[in-house]
Amino acid sequence: MDLRTLQRPLKDRYRQDASTARVTLRAEGGQTDTPLSCSVDLGRAIYQAEAHQGVGGAGAAACSGDLLLGALAACAQLTCQLVATAMGIPTERVAVTVEGDMDLRGTLGLARDVPVGFSAIRTHFAVDAPGATAEQLRALREKTEQYCVVLQTLQQPPPIAGTWTTGNGISLATE
Repeated sequence: MDLRTLQRPLKDRYRQDASTARVTLRAEGGQTDTPLSCSVDLGRAIYQAEAHQGVGGAGAAACSGDLLLGALAACAQLTCQLVATAMGIPTERVAVTVEGDMDLRGTLGLARDVPVGFSAIRTHFAVDAPGATAEQLRALREKTEQYCVVLQTLQQPPPIAGTWTTGNGISLATE
C-alpha cells in the first residue's frame, strides 16, 4: 500500500481549506430492557454494552471501561501501523495491549476516598521490525504517541460540556 499516495489528496485539501479537516464523530447510547445494558450506535455499527460484572452486569458484553480501553488500543494500533508505513519501516507484527486498573468501590459509592474511574492505564506495544534501527524504533514510538488521537485526548483532556433535557420540560446544562 502506498500510504503517501492515498493521503496526498487529503492533505492537499486540508492545507488549502483547513475547515475541511474538521470532523465531528458521534456515538449514541440507547436504552434496553434492563438498566444493566445499553446499545451504542456509532453510525456505522451498533455495539451492545453492559455494566461490569463487579457492579452487577452479566459479563456477556463489553463494559464502558472495556470500550474506553478498546478505543485506546485500536487508535494506538492503527497509528503505529500508519506511522511505520509512512516512515518506511517494514514490520512483521504490531500488537497493542491496553490495561486499566480501577476500584469498583468508587463506582458503587462505597468509599468517598476512592475515585470513580481508572486509577492507571498501561499500554504495551509489541513491534517486530527486524530491519529497523534503534533510532527508527525510537522515532516510531515518539510519532505514534504524538499522533494517537485517543492517547493524546486522555493525556490532555478537552473540556466536556453537557446538556440534559427531560420529558417534564426541565433543561439542565453542565460545563
